[in-house]
Amino acid sequence: MGEEFDVLSYQQREPRIHILTLDRVLGWDIYDRLHNDSKTRFYELVVPKQADWQHRLEEIEAIVDRTVYARMLIMDVRRATLHKIQQAYNKIVGYNRKDLNRFCFTVLVGDGPLNLFGAGKSPDVFVPYLANLRRDYNAAIFFFDPFIHYEPEETDSSMDEDFMLPSKPPQRLASYFPEAGVTVDSVRRFFRAAEQNEAVKKQRLKTLAALYLKRIGEQFPEHKDFLRGLLSKNGAQLGSEKMNLYPVFFEEWVHELMQKAANQPKE
Repeated sequence: MGEEFDVLSYQQREPRIHILTLDRVLGWDIYDRLHNDSKTRFYELVVPKQADWQHRLEEIEAIVDRTVYARMLIMDVRRATLHKIQQAYNKIVGYNRKDLNRFCFTVLVGDGPLNLFGAGKSPDVFVPYLANLRRDYNAAIFFFDPFIHYEPEETDSSMDEDFMLPSKPPQRLASYFPEAGVTVDSVRRFFRAAEQNEAVKKQRLKTLAALYLKRIGEQFPEHKDFLRGLLSKNGAQLGSEKMNLYPVFFEEWVHELMQKAANQPKE
């Protein structure tokens, strides 16, 4: 991570969650899911409001020192934007380091290793990837989001001022959404069903999980335990690491960790 900080403890934290991402679509998906869930709707949710990634980055850089008053940091760690936001993340982790996994929890949402879906791969390729994330961010939990995992040829890796995150679903998922004009934003809106009742929300989540399972199962057909784990609250066990699937049990994990942070005995 590279930067040194005076490591202090900030035990008097508020029921506040910082959603840290340069992706407007993912940011508002997380916000809406938490805002509309009965268990998490009373938490204060802080999300960058600007549409373009440059101004979202400026918003995040402006509040790095204020993260010490939050009980949770939800961090987008996808490869495409990580190098742009890394300096801000370094400072945030530095300021909060003494309290992580006690008074403050980090929840990571990200893609997978480079060439994850290359020929002959197994889910074990996640193990060193997850170990690095845990080391860098002291993460309580990692959620793999298939809708932000693009193969190298699908993205512009230059990340210059004209950079734009892909608006279309990744190619391996595109066949499931053949309608004209489908975007990641429209797919996320459909599956989170913010304006629908709980029964509809649960059914759409089941449909989304089944879609994920079918596609990942096609890639890793001999790893049934891994697939079953992805649909459980405890996630899939990969060596000493664990991985969950966004947004399966996402709200439940956020609520559980927020309660754990609030109930930590003060020193």
